[in-house]
Amino acid sequence: MTVRLAIVVPCYNEEEVLPETNRRLLALLTGLFESELVSADSCVHYVDDGSRDGTWALIESLAAADSRIHGIKLSRNRGHQNALLSGLLSVEGDAIVSIDADLQDDVSVVEAMVREFVGGAEVVYGVRDSRRTDTGFKRNTALMYYGLMRKLGVDLVHNHADFRLLGRRAVEALRQYGEVNLFLRGIVPLIGYRAASVTYDRAERFAGVSKYPLRKMLTFAIEGVTSFSIVPLRLITLLGFLVSGLSFAMILFILYGTLVMGAVIPGWASSVVPIYFLGGIQLLSIGILGEYVAKIYLETKQRPRYFIERTI
Repeated sequence: MTVRLAIVVPCYNEEEVLPETNRRLLALLTGLFESELVSADSCVHYVDDGSRDGTWALIESLAAADSRIHGIKLSRNRGHQNALLSGLLSVEGDAIVSIDADLQDDVSVVEAMVREFVGGAEVVYGVRDSRRTDTGFKRNTALMYYGLMRKLGVDLVHNHADFRLLGRRAVEALRQYGEVNLFLRGIVPLIGYRAASVTYDRAERFAGVSKYPLRKMLTFAIEGVTSFSIVPLRLITLLGFLVSGLSFAMILFILYGTLVMGAVIPGWASSVVPIYFLGGIQLLSIGILGEYVAKIYLETKQRPRYFIERTI
């Protein structure tokens, strides 16, 4: 079976790394073609997510130099997940591989992904076998996050980001998910088609700087939790019962001390501390509720997730 392969690469200010990324991906396509795994019309699609540097001009020059290179330019920056989705839903091919432009994901394992696809897998996940290049903080917080998501009942592939292969059937199934709040690594496992995994060692970023600072990482983590789990809402209910029970016990204790023991609890702590405690619980609960209400607000508006300005 010869596969028509499309590789989708979201790009945001990747001018420094893109020439090397392009060289490796073209070498990959050449090797796969010579191995008779992919057809001659297999290609690479760069998605420019509103870059502010010369990324789009570079994509145009790369496309002019090789017919296997194509570009999709979004009208403005819409974020990594929307840029990735725009590529997945726009390109043609029997199988589509998504990979970031920073070369931290191992390009060479795409061959193993294609072989798994030929063997019958409709979804093939790229799983990080080693994260030695990550900082200790990032590595440990990532492991904690995957553990938390499992406890919240979210079906995530451990140590998998957005490096994966999707067959055409999986892509068409993905098209039916219309939510605005995108968390693709949580949506893809819901498709349910036969899946496989290939492992690789995560490398250091080849050039440029990370487009995911701590603020964006935290926002993305919250997006994943609130998009796929209602456990936090249920925890609020449980916390309400616990606080109510504690408050009722304190009332009984005060009544017992006053009526039976003839003593009044002295000091302001007995009255002020519970007020602060309950106020903090209420604000936390309102914040969690507000996060879910905000998601509902964004979904009900049904605004377009992206606009494509140009394609080459």
